[in-house]
Amino acid sequence: MNIHFISIGGSAMHNLALALHAKGDHVTGSDDAIFEPSKSRLETKGLLPDEMGWYPEKIHTDLDIIILGMHAKADNPELIKAQKLGLKIFSYPEYLFEHSKDKTRVVIGGSHGKTTITSMILHVLNYHEIEVDYMVGAQLDGFERMVHLTQENEFMIIEGDEYLSSPIDRRPKFHLYKANIALLSGIAWDHINVFPTFENYIEQFEIFIDTMVNGGAMIYNKEDKIVRKIVEEATKTIKKYPYQTPDYTIENGTTILDTPEGEIPLEIFGQHNLQNLEGAKSICLHMGVGDNEFYEAISSFTGANKRLEKIIENDTTVIFKDFAHSPSKVKATSDAVKEQYENRRVLTCLELHTYSSLNANFLTEYQNALDAADEAVVFYSPHAVEIKRLEKVTKEQISEAFQRDDLIIYTDPKEFRDFLFSQNLDNTVLLLMSSGNYGGLNFDEVKGLIK
Repeated sequence: MNIHFISIGGSAMHNLALALHAKGDHVTGSDDAIFEPSKSRLETKGLLPDEMGWYPEKIHTDLDIIILGMHAKADNPELIKAQKLGLKIFSYPEYLFEHSKDKTRVVIGGSHGKTTITSMILHVLNYHEIEVDYMVGAQLDGFERMVHLTQENEFMIIEGDEYLSSPIDRRPKFHLYKANIALLSGIAWDHINVFPTFENYIEQFEIFIDTMVNGGAMIYNKEDKIVRKIVEEATKTIKKYPYQTPDYTIENGTTILDTPEGEIPLEIFGQHNLQNLEGAKSICLHMGVGDNEFYEAISSFTGANKRLEKIIENDTTVIFKDFAHSPSKVKATSDAVKEQYENRRVLTCLELHTYSSLNANFLTEYQNALDAADEAVVFYSPHAVEIKRLEKVTKEQISEAFQRDDLIIYTDPKEFRDFLFSQNLDNTVLLLMSSGNYGGLNFDEVKGLIK
């Protein structure tokens, strides 16, 4: 097929482009800016546009389909040309459904844990050489791309994001997948620029359940009160399978999972990750992978990229980088690190970077999120607030929101860096949580904090 991507450079979009190219389709694309690693990966396969920008002349009747990325705008000149020509236009999730409509679709949803659970499932399947199609939101060890598509595989594993599908399709992505097997990990208000109330946000998960195939299987975290309520009250004709945190202990900084097959040491840690593991196990069981096979494989799982990623360690110090930014993720990650390293000082540095986290009305959701840390730092950029056209956020508002009297707050990247590099990290765990880079922090330099 001849396929053109409008906004080819995004993390998900360029991986889909690479997957379709690998499958044998003829792929072209456009974007107004493409950054690393997308740029190099597209260039290696000959898919990088010759020039940045939008060119309506690239849109013609020989194209079989257009795939439209969320980064494009509704008035994009290539999109307008495609609409005038009456070409088939798919959003990213629409195309994934079109590809997998004759497969068994396994969709992993929830406000948090989606990437980790999807990664765990793929790790186990890959360990046992079970081939599946997939889309996951992080680059995984042992996998060339974040997207893999074939004609022959029976299953399609999809990380089910609740964010909008495209500039011309305002439905959440996971509403389009029509899951045969689904999982809900937890619900905590997010994406407030799209879902202005918590009730509106919860409704999207109720709709997700209603979009499932009749007779499908819903695996859900019964320890999350909201998830349990909406699943158990759902009238959709589906089978419901709850899961909860398994039994575990921590010995000398290692989490030991208590199973019917005996004790299994894990590379990962934290109650939230153990819940994720239990959900992944249930999904794998529904795909024909028994508990013994699951435990054998999961013991070597080291985590998804940027999710509690250990960037360096010595005998007295360890530094983690984590993508956590929403309040529930920040709390779960901070709690997990302190539980795992209870005898060490935990220094937690959080950057408020996303639209939601910089919204003055949303800040109160962070109350007690950093309580587990021995020392807590929050960094944010007033310039980022201006760019996002949000109301000004003050240090006083942030301090009040977190409800922590000793909270250290920085707005200047240099001052934050100077603080970080002045720290004595002996007997310390440094946890860096952000979906950004603290105004230009070089994480390779951070490794130099450990001598």
